[in-house]
This record gives sequence, structure tokens and C-alpha cells, in this order.
Amino acid sequence: MDFSISEEQSMLADSVARFIDNDYDFETRQKIAASELGYSKELWQTCAELGWSAVLFDEEDGGLGGGPIELMLMMEQFGRGLVVEPFLANLVLAGGVLRRTASGGQKEQWLTGLIEGNLQAALAFAEPQSRFNVADIATTAVPDGDEFVLNGEKTFVLNGGSADLLIIPARTAGDQSDHDGITLFALPAASDGVSRRGYKSVDGLQAAEITLKEVRVNADSVLGDAGQGLPVLQSVIDEATLAVCAEAVGIMRTMHEKTVEYSKIRMQFGVPIGSFQALQHRMVDTLIACEQTQSLLLWATMLTAADDKGAAQAISALKYQIGTAGLLVAREAVQIHGGMGMTWELDIAHYFKRMTAIELLFGNADHHLDRYVALSN
Repeated sequence: MDFSISEEQSMLADSVARFIDNDYDFETRQKIAASELGYSKELWQTCAELGWSAVLFDEEDGGLGGGPIELMLMMEQFGRGLVVEPFLANLVLAGGVLRRTASGGQKEQWLTGLIEGNLQAALAFAEPQSRFNVADIATTAVPDGDEFVLNGEKTFVLNGGSADLLIIPARTAGDQSDHDGITLFALPAASDGVSRRGYKSVDGLQAAEITLKEVRVNADSVLGDAGQGLPVLQSVIDEATLAVCAEAVGIMRTMHEKTVEYSKIRMQFGVPIGSFQALQHRMVDTLIACEQTQSLLLWATMLTAADDKGAAQAISALKYQIGTAGLLVAREAVQIHGGMGMTWELDIAHYFKRMTAIELLFGNADHHLDRYVALSN
């Protein structure tokens, strides 16, 4: 398997890395995360001007024709910089549904704005009772003439408070956990009957609880085939899982490197703590965890890029690794930094929070271990 990247892919990774180094230091990130909006409109527009918002979309739709490899390279750098701009929510989740299902007219209506950075979107896939089961959807869409009437609740909708466009999976047939009968709808967030309660998550991102009460949409709002939305939804969630795992690898590398550097300057008993063999062993363990996780990331990304049937299983293996080895690296970094590793002013604490959030996002380690076994049968 060839793990080398092209010149264009290398240039993309370098451009994101330079942005993180020159324009997105920790202090800037903290100011943006603390703002009411939760991201910077100016920096988001810069991302669009640099072409990053177009990377994942097909050239005929105005994109650059990138795929899982480009996504991996970008998300690793976003993890290194703890970026709070809504790349995942806008382009991987909501954009992922649109590029897979939208008709020509729907793409013209929504994708152009998404790619140009003028439209904010969100995929409301989770519900209060669903936990990690993507098929557990209680939200209903009942036909009424030429319209559908939507009722239900969506929880932890990333970018939901700022979104102009909401993508809503709703049940048009079947029981609550049936795989068939799930239909995807795209509707303006300002539609009558839509109420949103936005809030900041523990890792500095923005999310919202969304309630749909007698929301009327016409048939033009349906994305793809009615009742067949689950395979699309699962494919998008798998891609998003791969994306946050790449972000987590960037976080793991950064935490390890910062911890090693700190151990060289933190003095105890007249010597740097990095000279203590016990701490050296622990930092070697975190380095090994980083290397192993990086290898799994490359494997899962290559299988996904090749559309291999084993890609979903590889992604679950990777997510399990993030939930175990990733948290090991994060905990060791905080412990070796000592009490200051828990302080708001030190970036290590915020890397730890984001890693903890990623461990739960799209399924925790136990969930993906079970899924890995199920996909093996």
C-alpha cells in the first residue's frame, strides 16, 4: 500500500500548517472560542478564499475533487491548532450529505454558498434517546398533500445555533430503529416551527438543541430517495469519524511534543524532570501510542480512499484506538505537566478537553469495539 502523498496534497497540508503557525495561535483561538458566535467570520472567509471549503466537493459542483486523504491532512493540522471554525459541521457532515444526495437544483441552491463560505449548515443526526445508534430516529415526517410535517427533537447539533440550513433525518415509515424509512430533509433554520437553543460545548465548540414542531416542508426539500437515507447517513458519519480521528492524531502529537519539551525545562531537585527515568518511560509510551495511531489512521484513510469494503471496520478500529491510546496520551500530558496542566491558561488543558470530546463523538471506544466485531462476522 502506497502511503506517499502527491505534490498538491503536500501543498495543501503546508498551507494549513502555515495558517496555524502564523494566524491561529492559542491566544487567538481562545478569543474566538469565547466570542458569542464561537468562530471568526473573517477567518472562515479566509479558509474559503484559500480553497479549503472546496476541497471535498466534486469539480463539477465547484469543488476541487479531494477526498479522504486531503481530509486527513487538513484535520491533522486543525487538531494541532485546536481550530474551532466549523469545518467538520459545515463541510464534512452537512456538506457530506449534500454532495451525496442533492439534485442539480439543490446543489446550485446550497452547495455554492457552502463552498464560498457564505452559508452555514448543520446535520442534526442525533436525538436524546439515540446515543450512538444512527438508525434510532423518533423524529417523524408525515405526508400532507404536497408537503411533509416534521415533529421531533434533535440534540447536540454541531453548528446548529449558527446554521442557515438544517439537514434533518426523519422517519417517514417504519418503527423507531428500523433501517428503512429514514428520509433526509433540507430546510432553512428560520422555518416556522423550528426552535433552537445554542450553547458552548466543553471543548469550546458550538452546538444546539433543536425542536421541530409542526414544521412544514415541500417535497423539494427531500434529499435523495425517500426512505433510503440511512446508508447515506452512515457513510457521512464514517467519514466524519475518520476526520475527527485525524484531528485527534494532530492533538496527540502536539501534546506529546509539548510534554517532552516541558520536561526539559521543568526543574525538580536541581535537574530537569525529563532526566527521571520513570518519566522517560512514560513519554516513550506516549510516543509509541502516537506512532501506532498514526499507522491506523493511514490504513483507514487508504481503505476509505480506495472505497474498500473493509473501510468501515478500519474506521472503527481507529476510533477504538483514539478512545484508548488517545486518552492515554492526553492524561499523561496533563499529569506530567502537574497542577498547571489543569489550568485554563495552559493549552494542554484545552487539548485534553477536545480529546475527551472526540472520544465520545460518533461513538466511544466500547461502541466501536462492538461494531468492529460485528463487521468481522
